[in-house]
Amino acid sequence: MPTADELISPVSIRSLALILRETSPEISPWQTVAQSAGTLASLTLSERARTVGEALLVDAGHDYRRLARAVRAALAREDLTGWMVWPVTEAVATSATESGTGEDLDDGLTLMAALTPRLTSEFALRTFLNADLERTLAAARTWTASPDEAVRRLASEGTRPKLPWARQVPALNRNPALGVPILDALYPDSSAFVRRSVANHLNDVSRLDADLAGSTAARWARKPESTTPALIRHAMRTLIKNGDPNALHLVGFHGSRDDLTVVGPLPEETDIPFGGALTFTARITNISQRPVTLSIDYVIHHMKANGKTAPKVFKLAKRALNPGQSTELTREHSFRLITTRVYYPGTHQLQLQVNGHQFDPVDFRLLQP
Repeated sequence: MPTADELISPVSIRSLALILRETSPEISPWQTVAQSAGTLASLTLSERARTVGEALLVDAGHDYRRLARAVRAALAREDLTGWMVWPVTEAVATSATESGTGEDLDDGLTLMAALTPRLTSEFALRTFLNADLERTLAAARTWTASPDEAVRRLASEGTRPKLPWARQVPALNRNPALGVPILDALYPDSSAFVRRSVANHLNDVSRLDADLAGSTAARWARKPESTTPALIRHAMRTLIKNGDPNALHLVGFHGSRDDLTVVGPLPEETDIPFGGALTFTARITNISQRPVTLSIDYVIHHMKANGKTAPKVFKLAKRALNPGQSTELTREHSFRLITTRVYYPGTHQLQLQVNGHQFDPVDFRLLQP
């Protein structure tokens, strides 16, 4: 992962100031932007973007139209590209939404689309969404028909409810269905770049409203392109990890609780030394008259510091069973000390989860170290 200084670096910001000075000297000498390059050392990446963005606003006199003219002039230069663009998008978004006119807000959205191929405008779009949700979503819906894949991706990525590194848009968290028309337009997109954004957006939705995410993916599955199954698998990944039965069915796992006889899990030992391993076996039989395809997980209900347990799902196997066929499973689960998890002694539980359906748990004890 590159460092902040390798992305929005002093060198890149001095280059930005030079581009602006050469393309719009009549608007400003852009001295504040140039000077901001010397203030970045202790700042995070997003803080750098905001700091340089504020410098742009100062040099443009906090006048949206002056700033927009300068940005359009700079866009004529191919070297206005890369991470120097993020502060530019932030300045445009702040100025356009604070100007108080719908005309400037609409023009700022047009500039978002123009700037996004140079890096991305996804982070700055959040300012527009928080300022005027309906107007911004309407613009994003028009971007879904753009000939530029970067603009189409902006429509999906910029409106994600849980976009990484980005400020929150509370309205999208409350009502993730607002972005679904955008996703409906883009899920068959010819660009893998766009489709990956659609899948990530729907995965965000699944963390807020599993039923909405599942019903949306099911609609797409009824009118699929050749790329739709892979997109749905990626979009359903959180629900699949959590064992959601509807999501598992969508990606091809078929078989209900009534189709199966499950024996186990059967631990070899129920007292596990601290730092040791739990070994268990299980047997699953298809008692139905049809083939089943199974996603088999196991769940450890870990004892926590407050004396309560919390479940964590682990992948075990995938199996296709004909009528009457069985599968035998064995797994060793380690409790060796790792930095990403703290283990507490006491009674834990182990259970099988098949196609999202959980079966009877068994107790085991993690002993005192």
